[in-house]
Amino acid sequence: MKPLLTTPANPRRRALIKGAGAASALAAATPALAALPADPWAHADQIRARFAKPLVFPKRDFPITAHGAKPCRMVTVQAYLDSDQGVKTDVQTPAPGAPDAYPAIAAAIATASKAGGGRVLIPAGHWLCKGPIVLLSNVHVHLAKGAQVHFSANPADYARHGEFDCGANGRLSLSRWQGNDCLNYTPMVYARNQRNIAITGEDWSSVLNGQGGVTFEDGSGEHWWAWSGKTAVNAHARQGVTNPRNPESLADLAPGIKAEDLARIASAPNWRSDEKFLPALSEARVPVEKRVFGKGHYLRPCMIEFIGCTDVLMQGYQVVATPFWIHHPVDCRKLQLSRVRMESMGPNSDGFDPESCDIVLMDGCTFNTGDDCIAIKAGKANDTQYGPTRNVVLQDSIMNSGHGAITLGSEMGGGIEHVYAERLDVRNMHYKTDPLGTAVRLKTNMARGGFLRHFYVRDLTLPNGVKLKPGFYKPMPGSPVPAQLAATGGGAVITFDCDYAAAFDTIRNRPPQVSDVHISRIKVADVATSGGAFSCYQAFVVMGPVAHSYNGSENKPVHAITNISISDCDFGTPINGDKPWYAYNVQGLKLRNVRIGGKRFDTDITA
Repeated sequence: MKPLLTTPANPRRRALIKGAGAASALAAATPALAALPADPWAHADQIRARFAKPLVFPKRDFPITAHGAKPCRMVTVQAYLDSDQGVKTDVQTPAPGAPDAYPAIAAAIATASKAGGGRVLIPAGHWLCKGPIVLLSNVHVHLAKGAQVHFSANPADYARHGEFDCGANGRLSLSRWQGNDCLNYTPMVYARNQRNIAITGEDWSSVLNGQGGVTFEDGSGEHWWAWSGKTAVNAHARQGVTNPRNPESLADLAPGIKAEDLARIASAPNWRSDEKFLPALSEARVPVEKRVFGKGHYLRPCMIEFIGCTDVLMQGYQVVATPFWIHHPVDCRKLQLSRVRMESMGPNSDGFDPESCDIVLMDGCTFNTGDDCIAIKAGKANDTQYGPTRNVVLQDSIMNSGHGAITLGSEMGGGIEHVYAERLDVRNMHYKTDPLGTAVRLKTNMARGGFLRHFYVRDLTLPNGVKLKPGFYKPMPGSPVPAQLAATGGGAVITFDCDYAAAFDTIRNRPPQVSDVHISRIKVADVATSGGAFSCYQAFVVMGPVAHSYNGSENKPVHAITNISISDCDFGTPINGDKPWYAYNVQGLKLRNVRIGGKRFDTDITA
């Protein structure tokens, strides 16, 4: 198999490698943003302006019914509603023997592409799809009102149609799993190196259903969410358990790896589990064509993943019960997620995870997710070739549930910059049973590294506060930072955690850098409890990098968090009113007109 990642997939980034002449030619087709204005929110306006002109597709339709698609009959089965509680409920799923619409959908897309583009129409009705919807350039896939696509509960269907023949592991696709590149199951909706693509719905009756909690067709009793380790039937069919298919040593795959790094990788418990073996391959610089997962492995595919694409629209549909992350664009340019409803309470059901993308607009969306609503990412370990995520606007959306409303990281090795979030309604609707962990959260550590700079947040409302029970920081053994002082794992409205889950990563030689973050006009309300009315456990936690967690040999500098401001905010009443915030390795954190527990603070914090 030829090398897959000798250059980044996105032609914009490839042009930067090939030289200024190619870059200039491409810039004429996709103009760069203007120079940064003095007012950072004016830069957000520049980003929004790039989406004023809609994508254009040829005005011709390609109905899937013209290629033989037939709707399916539905039956009621018991399926998991989420993973944490293990609760089952009645859901509708295609009846056994239902007709498969995958061949017709694939044929309609191919026909539209051959004709120069157009709209592939999925009419009203229930459609079983036993394979991925793979978009091609200039093709717009549209779900009509009442159209529901049910992706089969059969992992083998996503190891049949990939670009790369990996033998017993199946025909797989180039993917990225928690920040690392691999060959894996094809996501349910997928595109690679395409331009001018869209998947849309008429309204929220247009549904993409990943059937994450429906038991597999093979009769094993397993389901996608079980692979996370929760509600698992087979104790070995889990991403966090040693997989004997992964070799006992990396020496043959990475003959040049340092002995000390090899020893550190192998020192981690269950380091041959799929979830740890993949980042180990990245640390060892094993080429992606040798990072083969798929059949016999337990890395769940994303629901919608586009890699190296330009001019992308995702709009107007509802997506439910996804196996893993819901929307995961990687190395994409000029991408919009608009008016999409996300309903998936399974493990790792992040709503929107743009990774190493440039010029992104998310607006008018509703999140009810089992993990972070939004999680901006940029690669992990040595998989940072696509560069940073930058020029992102997040606006006018609702967060009903999730771990974090706006999260940056934890896979952010390539860096994150120029992100603007405003007018978000962080409702935390399920605060009594499944509360949202935090509103604004940064997660990184000495392994994940990267930078965050020029991050601006304003006008967030939290009518039901955040989680009241703290998820305390877990320091490395011997750390100077004590446990049970900082609610880094949930319970603070704002959390910057630069020592996130450090024990998971054995090679920790990339100190992160955080600067230029400005947060204003957050309004947090109290909720009634048996012990009184409270809004959070702590108002905020700002924890800079912890030098003790570094284990590299290069003695790289460990920088404090700098140039951070929180202004014109009311955090309501924290439970931990005596210690309403925690700060570590921070220089000059400015509080201006900040109210906590009814008291105003105007102070600078250095710790």
